[in-house]
Amino acid sequence: MSRTRPSRTWLVIGLALVAALAVSVWATAGNEKYPDPLDPRNPGPDGAQALAEVLDDQGVGVDVVRSADALEEAEVDAGTTVLVTRTDALSPKTLDRLRRHARPGRLVLVEPSYALVRQVDSNLRATTVFPDEVVASCERGKGPAGIDLDGLRLEADQVTVFSATDDTLDGATCFADSGGSVLAESATADVVLFGAGQALTNDQVLRGDNAAVALRLAGAGKRLVWYVPDPADATADEAVSLSSLLPRWIKPGLWLTLLALVALAFWRARRLGPLSTEPLPVVVRAVETARSRGRMYRKSGDRVHAARALRRAARTDLAGRLGLDRRAATPEVVEATARHLGAPVEQVGPLLDDTHPPATDQDLVRLAQELARLRREVRRG
Repeated sequence: MSRTRPSRTWLVIGLALVAALAVSVWATAGNEKYPDPLDPRNPGPDGAQALAEVLDDQGVGVDVVRSADALEEAEVDAGTTVLVTRTDALSPKTLDRLRRHARPGRLVLVEPSYALVRQVDSNLRATTVFPDEVVASCERGKGPAGIDLDGLRLEADQVTVFSATDDTLDGATCFADSGGSVLAESATADVVLFGAGQALTNDQVLRGDNAAVALRLAGAGKRLVWYVPDPADATADEAVSLSSLLPRWIKPGLWLTLLALVALAFWRARRLGPLSTEPLPVVVRAVETARSRGRMYRKSGDRVHAARALRRAARTDLAGRLGLDRRAATPEVVEATARHLGAPVEQVGPLLDDTHPPATDQDLVRLAQELARLRREVRRG
Protein backbone atom coordinates (compact mmCIF):
# COMPACT_ATOMS: atom_id res chain seq x y z
CA MET A 1 0.00 0.00 0.00
CA SER A 2 2.82 2.40 0.86
CA ARG A 3 4.49 1.75 -2.50
CA THR A 4 1.33 2.36 -4.55
CA ARG A 5 0.45 5.78 -3.11
CA PRO A 6 3.68 7.60 -4.21
CA SER A 7 3.35 6.10 -7.69
CA ARG A 8 -0.20 7.43 -8.05
CA THR A 9 0.91 10.85 -6.77
CA TRP A 10 3.64 11.13 -9.38
CA LEU A 11 1.20 9.98 -12.07
CA VAL A 12 -1.26 12.75 -11.14
CA ILE A 13 1.53 15.34 -11.15
CA GLY A 14 2.71 14.14 -14.56
CA LEU A 15 -0.78 14.34 -16.05
CA ALA A 16 -1.22 17.84 -14.64
CA LEU A 17 2.04 18.99 -16.24
CA VAL A 18 1.05 17.50 -19.61
CA ALA A 19 -2.35 19.24 -19.41
CA ALA A 20 -0.72 22.57 -18.54
CA LEU A 21 1.68 22.20 -21.46
CA ALA A 22 -1.18 21.42 -23.84
CA VAL A 23 -3.14 24.48 -22.70
CA SER A 24 -0.07 26.68 -23.09
CA VAL A 25 0.58 25.43 -26.64
CA TRP A 26 -3.08 25.90 -27.55
CA ALA A 27 -3.17 29.41 -26.14
CA THR A 28 -0.08 30.55 -28.05
CA ALA A 29 -0.89 28.79 -31.31
CA GLY A 30 -2.22 31.98 -32.89
CA ASN A 31 0.83 33.95 -31.88
CA GLU A 32 3.17 31.34 -33.37
CA LYS A 33 1.24 31.33 -36.67
CA TYR A 34 1.36 35.11 -37.07
CA PRO A 35 4.33 36.29 -35.00
CA ASP A 36 5.09 39.49 -36.94
CA PRO A 37 4.67 42.86 -35.22
CA LEU A 38 1.42 44.74 -35.99
CA ASP A 39 -0.15 41.62 -37.50
CA PRO A 40 -3.95 41.73 -37.12
CA ARG A 41 -3.98 38.07 -36.07
CA ASN A 42 -1.14 38.34 -33.55
CA PRO A 43 -2.45 38.38 -29.93
CA GLY A 44 1.00 39.08 -28.50
CA PRO A 45 2.11 42.42 -27.00
CA ASP A 46 3.48 43.70 -30.35
CA GLY A 47 0.54 42.38 -32.38
CA ALA A 48 -2.55 44.34 -33.44
CA GLN A 49 -5.34 41.81 -32.94
CA ALA A 50 -7.11 44.05 -30.42
CA LEU A 51 -7.46 46.88 -32.93
CA ALA A 52 -8.75 44.52 -35.63
CA GLU A 53 -11.38 43.05 -33.31
CA VAL A 54 -12.55 46.44 -32.05
CA LEU A 55 -12.92 47.70 -35.63
CA ASP A 56 -14.94 44.61 -36.48
CA ASP A 57 -17.18 45.21 -33.42
CA GLN A 58 -17.71 48.82 -34.56
CA GLY A 59 -19.17 47.58 -37.85
CA VAL A 60 -16.09 48.09 -40.00
CA GLY A 61 -15.54 45.12 -42.30
CA VAL A 62 -11.92 44.01 -41.85
CA ASP A 63 -10.38 41.94 -44.67
CA VAL A 64 -6.84 40.69 -44.05
CA VAL A 65 -4.78 40.00 -47.19
CA ARG A 66 -1.23 38.70 -47.18
CA SER A 67 -0.09 38.95 -50.80
CA ALA A 68 -0.16 41.51 -53.60
CA ASP A 69 -2.27 39.22 -55.79
CA ALA A 70 -4.86 38.80 -53.04
CA LEU A 71 -4.89 42.57 -52.55
CA GLU A 72 -5.65 43.21 -56.21
CA GLU A 73 -8.55 40.76 -55.98
CA ALA A 74 -10.04 42.75 -53.08
CA GLU A 75 -12.52 45.46 -54.09
CA VAL A 76 -11.49 48.98 -53.18
CA ASP A 77 -13.89 51.93 -53.42
CA ALA A 78 -14.14 55.44 -52.03
CA GLY A 79 -15.24 54.11 -48.63
CA THR A 80 -12.33 51.68 -48.26
CA THR A 81 -9.16 52.22 -46.24
CA VAL A 82 -6.11 50.15 -47.17
CA LEU A 83 -3.89 49.83 -44.09
CA VAL A 84 -0.37 48.47 -44.66
CA THR A 85 1.74 47.21 -41.76
CA ARG A 86 5.10 45.42 -41.96
CA THR A 87 6.12 47.95 -44.60
CA ASP A 88 9.74 46.76 -44.42
CA ALA A 89 8.69 43.85 -46.66
CA LEU A 90 7.10 46.18 -49.23
CA SER A 91 9.12 46.29 -52.46
CA PRO A 92 9.11 49.37 -54.75
CA LYS A 93 7.15 47.68 -57.55
CA THR A 94 4.62 46.27 -55.09
CA LEU A 95 4.14 49.79 -53.73
CA ASP A 96 3.41 51.05 -57.23
CA ARG A 97 0.80 48.30 -57.72
CA LEU A 98 -0.64 49.10 -54.30
CA ARG A 99 -1.00 52.84 -55.02
CA ARG A 100 -2.76 52.19 -58.32
CA HIS A 101 -5.17 49.66 -56.81
CA ALA A 102 -5.96 51.70 -53.67
CA ARG A 103 -6.45 54.98 -55.52
CA PRO A 104 -10.30 55.11 -55.14
CA GLY A 105 -9.93 54.82 -51.35
CA ARG A 106 -7.28 55.89 -48.84
CA LEU A 107 -3.88 54.20 -48.49
CA VAL A 108 -2.20 54.31 -45.05
CA LEU A 109 1.42 53.19 -44.63
CA VAL A 110 2.47 52.47 -41.05
CA GLU A 111 6.09 53.34 -40.19
CA PRO A 112 7.47 53.22 -43.75
CA SER A 113 11.24 53.13 -44.15
CA TYR A 114 13.24 56.10 -45.37
CA ALA A 115 13.61 54.56 -48.85
CA LEU A 116 9.87 53.91 -49.04
CA VAL A 117 9.10 57.50 -48.00
CA ARG A 118 11.42 58.81 -50.70
CA GLN A 119 9.60 56.65 -53.25
CA VAL A 120 6.26 58.10 -52.18
CA ASP A 121 7.61 61.63 -52.55
CA SER A 122 11.23 62.51 -53.31
CA ASN A 123 10.91 65.71 -51.26
CA LEU A 124 10.02 63.83 -48.06
CA ARG A 125 12.35 62.44 -45.44
CA ALA A 126 11.85 60.31 -42.32
CA THR A 127 13.51 60.68 -38.91
CA THR A 128 13.18 58.56 -35.76
CA VAL A 129 12.52 60.43 -32.50
CA PHE A 130 11.74 59.38 -28.93
CA PRO A 131 9.01 61.65 -27.49
CA ASP A 132 6.92 61.24 -24.34
CA GLU A 133 3.69 62.30 -26.03
CA VAL A 134 2.63 64.28 -29.09
CA VAL A 135 -0.52 66.41 -29.35
CA ALA A 136 -2.45 66.35 -32.63
CA SER A 137 -2.39 70.08 -33.53
CA CYS A 138 -3.27 69.36 -37.15
CA GLU A 139 -2.01 71.98 -39.58
CA ARG A 140 -5.35 72.41 -41.39
CA GLY A 141 -7.57 71.79 -38.39
CA LYS A 142 -8.22 68.22 -39.46
CA GLY A 143 -6.06 65.30 -40.42
CA PRO A 144 -5.72 63.61 -43.81
CA ALA A 145 -8.98 63.04 -45.69
CA GLY A 146 -10.76 65.26 -43.20
CA ILE A 147 -10.28 62.94 -40.19
CA ASP A 148 -11.01 64.85 -36.98
CA LEU A 149 -8.09 64.37 -34.58
CA ASP A 150 -8.28 67.68 -32.76
CA GLY A 151 -7.37 67.44 -29.07
CA LEU A 152 -6.03 63.88 -29.24
CA ARG A 153 -2.55 62.94 -28.13
CA LEU A 154 -0.28 60.05 -29.04
CA GLU A 155 1.93 58.25 -26.53
CA ALA A 156 4.69 55.97 -27.84
CA ASP A 157 8.28 55.21 -26.91
CA GLN A 158 9.48 55.70 -30.48
CA VAL A 159 7.91 57.39 -33.51
CA THR A 160 8.91 58.38 -37.02
CA VAL A 161 8.35 61.98 -38.10
CA PHE A 162 8.03 63.02 -41.72
CA SER A 163 9.24 66.33 -43.10
CA ALA A 164 9.99 67.90 -46.47
CA THR A 165 13.32 69.14 -47.74
CA ASP A 166 12.00 72.72 -47.57
CA ASP A 167 10.56 72.10 -44.07
CA THR A 168 6.98 72.22 -45.37
CA LEU A 169 4.47 69.59 -46.43
CA ASP A 170 1.85 70.26 -49.07
CA GLY A 171 -0.55 67.66 -47.62
CA ALA A 172 -2.32 67.64 -44.26
CA THR A 173 -0.14 66.96 -41.20
CA CYS A 174 -0.77 66.15 -37.54
CA PHE A 175 1.24 65.45 -34.37
CA ALA A 176 4.15 67.79 -35.04
CA ASP A 177 7.43 66.97 -33.31
CA SER A 178 11.13 67.67 -33.93
CA GLY A 179 10.51 69.62 -37.12
CA GLY A 180 8.25 66.98 -38.64
CA SER A 181 4.86 65.31 -38.29
CA VAL A 182 3.95 61.81 -37.12
CA LEU A 183 0.91 61.79 -39.42
CA ALA A 184 1.29 63.27 -42.90
CA GLU A 185 -0.38 63.15 -46.28
CA SER A 186 1.60 63.11 -49.52
CA ALA A 187 1.37 66.05 -51.90
CA THR A 188 -0.68 63.91 -54.30
CA ALA A 189 -3.10 63.11 -51.44
CA ASP A 190 -3.12 59.40 -52.29
CA VAL A 191 -0.87 58.14 -49.45
CA VAL A 192 -1.12 58.75 -45.71
CA LEU A 193 2.06 58.18 -43.68
CA PHE A 194 1.68 57.19 -40.02
CA GLY A 195 4.87 56.98 -37.97
CA ALA A 196 3.55 55.68 -34.63
CA GLY A 197 3.24 51.96 -35.22
CA GLN A 198 3.61 51.25 -31.50
CA ALA A 199 0.30 53.06 -30.88
CA LEU A 200 -1.52 50.27 -32.75
CA THR A 201 -0.05 47.39 -30.76
CA ASN A 202 -1.97 45.41 -28.18
CA ASP A 203 0.46 46.54 -25.50
CA GLN A 204 0.22 50.31 -26.12
CA VAL A 205 -3.11 50.91 -27.83
CA LEU A 206 -4.66 51.98 -24.49
CA ARG A 207 -1.98 54.58 -23.70
CA GLY A 208 -3.15 58.17 -24.01
CA ASP A 209 -5.52 58.61 -26.95
CA ASN A 210 -3.82 55.92 -29.04
CA ALA A 211 -7.01 53.88 -29.38
CA ALA A 212 -9.03 56.89 -30.61
CA VAL A 213 -6.34 57.82 -33.15
CA ALA A 214 -6.09 54.23 -34.40
CA LEU A 215 -9.87 53.81 -34.74
CA ARG A 216 -10.33 57.12 -36.57
CA LEU A 217 -7.41 56.45 -38.87
CA ALA A 218 -8.21 52.82 -39.75
CA GLY A 219 -11.98 52.92 -39.33
CA ALA A 220 -12.85 56.17 -41.13
CA GLY A 221 -14.55 54.16 -43.90
CA LYS A 222 -17.02 51.33 -43.84
CA ARG A 223 -14.42 48.81 -44.95
CA LEU A 224 -10.80 48.16 -44.05
CA VAL A 225 -8.40 46.10 -46.16
CA TRP A 226 -5.48 45.22 -43.87
CA TYR A 227 -2.54 44.33 -46.10
CA VAL A 228 0.43 42.46 -44.59
CA PRO A 229 3.12 42.43 -47.35
CA ASP A 230 4.92 39.24 -48.21
CA PRO A 231 8.61 39.45 -49.27
CA ALA A 232 7.73 36.93 -52.00
CA ASP A 233 5.70 39.65 -53.72
CA ALA A 234 8.95 41.23 -54.93
CA THR A 235 9.84 40.54 -58.54
CA ALA A 236 12.98 38.67 -59.56
CA ASP A 237 14.97 41.86 -60.26
CA GLU A 238 14.05 43.23 -56.79
CA ALA A 239 14.99 40.13 -54.80
CA VAL A 240 18.05 40.47 -52.61
CA SER A 241 20.91 38.32 -53.90
CA LEU A 242 23.84 37.04 -51.91
CA SER A 243 26.27 39.03 -54.04
CA SER A 244 24.54 42.30 -53.13
CA LEU A 245 25.10 41.61 -49.41
CA LEU A 246 28.85 41.02 -49.78
CA PRO A 247 31.31 43.93 -49.40
CA ARG A 248 32.85 45.32 -52.57
CA TRP A 249 36.36 44.18 -51.69
CA ILE A 250 35.42 40.51 -51.38
CA LYS A 251 35.57 39.81 -55.15
CA PRO A 252 39.11 41.20 -55.77
CA GLY A 253 40.14 39.60 -52.49
CA LEU A 254 39.00 36.18 -53.70
CA TRP A 255 40.82 36.63 -57.02
CA LEU A 256 44.01 37.64 -55.17
CA THR A 257 43.71 34.58 -52.91
CA LEU A 258 43.24 32.32 -55.94
CA LEU A 259 46.31 33.75 -57.66
CA ALA A 260 48.34 33.29 -54.47
CA LEU A 261 47.26 29.64 -54.25
CA VAL A 262 48.22 29.05 -57.89
CA ALA A 263 51.64 30.66 -57.30
CA LEU A 264 52.11 28.52 -54.18
CA ALA A 265 51.24 25.37 -56.14
CA PHE A 266 53.82 26.21 -58.84
CA TRP A 267 56.43 27.02 -56.20
CA ARG A 268 55.96 23.78 -54.28
CA ALA A 269 55.28 21.53 -57.27
CA ARG A 270 58.97 20.57 -57.62
CA ARG A 271 58.87 19.09 -54.09
CA LEU A 272 55.82 16.95 -54.63
CA GLY A 273 56.13 13.19 -55.00
CA PRO A 274 58.56 10.66 -53.44
CA LEU A 275 62.29 11.24 -53.44
CA SER A 276 64.24 9.41 -56.14
CA THR A 277 67.58 7.76 -55.26
CA GLU A 278 70.54 7.57 -57.60
CA PRO A 279 73.71 5.51 -57.18
CA LEU A 280 76.82 7.52 -56.30
CA PRO A 281 79.70 7.30 -58.77
CA VAL A 282 82.24 6.89 -55.95
CA VAL A 283 81.79 5.43 -52.45
CA VAL A 284 83.87 7.32 -49.86
CA ARG A 285 84.42 5.72 -46.47
CA ALA A 286 83.70 7.76 -43.36
CA VAL A 287 87.26 7.51 -42.03
CA GLU A 288 88.62 8.94 -45.26
CA THR A 289 86.14 11.83 -45.05
CA ALA A 290 87.22 12.57 -41.46
CA ARG A 291 90.91 12.51 -42.37
CA SER A 292 90.33 14.77 -45.35
CA ARG A 293 88.47 17.31 -43.26
CA GLY A 294 91.23 17.15 -40.65
CA ARG A 295 93.88 17.86 -43.28
CA MET A 296 91.81 20.80 -44.51
CA TYR A 297 91.58 22.21 -40.99
CA ARG A 298 95.35 21.74 -40.50
CA LYS A 299 96.16 23.35 -43.82
CA SER A 300 93.98 26.37 -43.05
CA GLY A 301 95.22 26.59 -39.45
CA ASP A 302 91.65 26.75 -38.16
CA ARG A 303 92.23 25.22 -34.72
CA VAL A 304 89.11 26.85 -33.28
CA HIS A 305 86.82 25.13 -35.80
CA ALA A 306 88.53 21.80 -35.27
CA ALA A 307 88.25 22.12 -31.47
CA ARG A 308 84.56 22.92 -31.73
CA ALA A 309 83.97 19.85 -33.88
CA LEU A 310 85.82 17.62 -31.36
CA ARG A 311 83.96 19.08 -28.36
CA ARG A 312 80.57 18.89 -30.10
CA ALA A 313 81.10 15.21 -30.90
CA ALA A 314 82.22 14.54 -27.31
CA ARG A 315 79.22 16.36 -25.79
CA THR A 316 76.80 14.47 -28.01
CA ASP A 317 78.34 11.12 -27.06
CA LEU A 318 78.45 11.93 -23.33
CA ALA A 319 74.86 13.21 -23.30
CA GLY A 320 73.61 10.01 -24.89
CA ARG A 321 75.49 7.82 -22.42
CA LEU A 322 74.38 9.85 -19.38
CA GLY A 323 70.67 9.75 -20.31
CA LEU A 324 70.45 13.34 -21.45
CA ASP A 325 69.02 14.79 -24.62
CA ARG A 326 71.71 14.72 -27.29
CA ARG A 327 70.97 18.41 -27.89
CA ALA A 328 71.37 19.30 -24.20
CA ALA A 329 73.18 22.51 -23.31
CA THR A 330 76.87 22.44 -22.49
CA PRO A 331 76.47 23.26 -18.74
CA GLU A 332 74.05 20.34 -18.33
CA VAL A 333 76.49 17.91 -19.96
CA VAL A 334 79.40 19.25 -17.89
CA GLU A 335 77.47 18.94 -14.62
CA ALA A 336 76.22 15.41 -15.44
CA THR A 337 79.70 14.25 -16.46
CA ALA A 338 81.32 15.66 -13.33
CA ARG A 339 78.67 14.06 -11.11
CA HIS A 340 79.07 10.72 -12.90
CA LEU A 341 82.88 10.69 -12.50
CA GLY A 342 82.95 12.31 -9.06
CA ALA A 343 85.24 15.03 -10.39
CA PRO A 344 84.93 18.80 -9.85
CA VAL A 345 83.06 20.81 -12.47
CA GLU A 346 86.10 23.12 -12.84
CA GLN A 347 88.10 20.17 -14.14
CA VAL A 348 85.52 18.92 -16.69
CA GLY A 349 84.29 22.34 -17.88
CA PRO A 350 87.38 23.50 -19.80
CA LEU A 351 87.40 20.24 -21.80
CA LEU A 352 83.80 20.53 -23.08
CA ASP A 353 83.30 24.30 -23.18
CA ASP A 354 83.99 26.09 -26.48
CA THR A 355 85.09 29.22 -24.65
CA HIS A 356 88.60 27.74 -24.22
CA PRO A 357 90.05 27.50 -27.76
CA PRO A 358 93.50 25.87 -28.21
CA ALA A 359 96.37 28.29 -28.83
CA THR A 360 98.74 25.87 -30.63
CA ASP A 361 98.60 22.61 -32.52
CA GLN A 362 100.02 20.86 -29.47
CA ASP A 363 97.11 22.19 -27.40
CA LEU A 364 94.66 20.87 -30.02
CA VAL A 365 96.28 17.42 -29.94
CA ARG A 366 96.24 17.44 -26.13
CA LEU A 367 92.53 18.43 -26.17
CA ALA A 368 91.70 15.56 -28.49
CA GLN A 369 93.51 13.11 -26.22
CA GLU A 370 91.80 14.45 -23.08
CA LEU A 371 88.36 14.21 -24.72
CA ALA A 372 89.04 10.64 -25.78
CA ARG A 373 90.14 9.76 -22.26
CA LEU A 374 87.04 11.43 -20.78
CA ARG A 375 84.72 9.48 -23.09
CA ARG A 376 86.45 6.21 -22.14
CA GLU A 377 86.08 6.90 -18.40
CA VAL A 378 82.38 7.63 -18.78
CA ARG A 379 81.93 4.54 -20.89
CA ARG A 380 83.67 2.36 -18.28
CA GLY A 381 81.76 4.02 -15.41
